[in-house]
Amino acid sequence: MNKTKRKIFETSMKLFAEKGYEATSIEEITATVGVAKGTLYYHFSSKEEIFNFLVEEGIKLLQNSVDIKTAKFNNYIDKLKAIVLIQIKIVAKYEDLIKIFLSQFWGNEARNQKCQTHIYDYIKKIEDIVKEGIEKKQIKNGNPQVIASEIYGLICSCLVYKLRNQEEFDIMKIYKEFENTVIEGLKTK
Repeated sequence: MNKTKRKIFETSMKLFAEKGYEATSIEEITATVGVAKGTLYYHFSSKEEIFNFLVEEGIKLLQNSVDIKTAKFNNYIDKLKAIVLIQIKIVAKYEDLIKIFLSQFWGNEARNQKCQTHIYDYIKKIEDIVKEGIEKKQIKNGNPQVIASEIYGLICSCLVYKLRNQEEFDIMKIYKEFENTVIEGLKTK
C-alpha cells in the first residue's frame, strides 16, 4: 500500500471510529488527509469501498494472526490461550478498527452484513478449534458455538475495560485475568 493510500485508510478508520460511518463524509476524509477528491478517487471509488477495504484488511490481520499462532500448538487449550492473547493485542493496537466492527455489526445495510459475515466466519474458526478440543478431550464438553462466541466476546470486554479505565492497558495483566477466569473453566479435569 503506497503512502497516500495508507494515509486515506488510517484517516478513514479514525473518522469512522470516532464519528461513525454515516457521519463521515468524503470531503472530511480528503480535508483531513490533505488530498484532493481526485486523489482519493484514484485509490478508492467511494466511501463504501474505503470501508470494505478497511474491513477486509482488518479481518485478514486478525485471522492471519490466529492461524499463525494456533498452528504452533497441538494442545487446544493453548490454541485458545493464543487466540485470547491475539485479541487483546489487536484491541490494544487497533482500537479504532474494533470500534468500527462492533458499531457496524448491527443493522441490515450491506456494510452491516459484511461485518456480520466476517465476524461469524472468525467465530466459526474459534468454534472449530473448540469442537476439536472437545473431541480430543482437551476441552470440557459444552456448546462449541456458545464457547466460541464467549471467546470472541472478550474483544468487547477488552475494549470496554480499555475505555473505562484511563490507566495503561497492560496486555499481559488482562490476558492473565482472562486465562484465570475463562480458559481455566474450559479445561478438562
